[in-house]
Amino acid sequence: MGEGKDKIRWCLKQKRGISLIDAKPHLSDSYIKEADETLDNVLVTKGKWKVITAYYACYNALYSILMKCGIKSEIHDCTIELMSLFDFDASDIEYFGKLKQDRINVQYYLKEIQLEDTDDVKRFIVKCKQILNRLGSSEIENVRESLKQI
Repeated sequence: MGEGKDKIRWCLKQKRGISLIDAKPHLSDSYIKEADETLDNVLVTKGKWKVITAYYACYNALYSILMKCGIKSEIHDCTIELMSLFDFDASDIEYFGKLKQDRINVQYYLKEIQLEDTDDVKRFIVKCKQILNRLGSSEIENVRESLKQI
């Protein structure tokens, strides 16, 4: 995790980067519910909004994991770096990073990008839910401790 560790270390130093807070299970529940509701919108939305809502559906699902662990991150690139602390593989991280870039391109640069597959969004959210369900107090403490060691 060499380069990733350096990025996380940088994120820990930023004002709105990564910080440890009290675990927020109620916010975790709210974020995963928001992810599901946003996914419903992805399925009926068209054009650039489909990409934008897909990104936020996935982001909310990922952020739900962070809230359950008591990790705050207001810089999206930092949030993506934290995926390496959980059971996400390289393809998950690459997918979410590309979705973020597509969202930026359609939202700020008005590029014509289509969401390739809504099934990928569903899979990402399901994976986040699986990780959430496996996160017990010892796993949460291990993640928090690994952040402190960086």
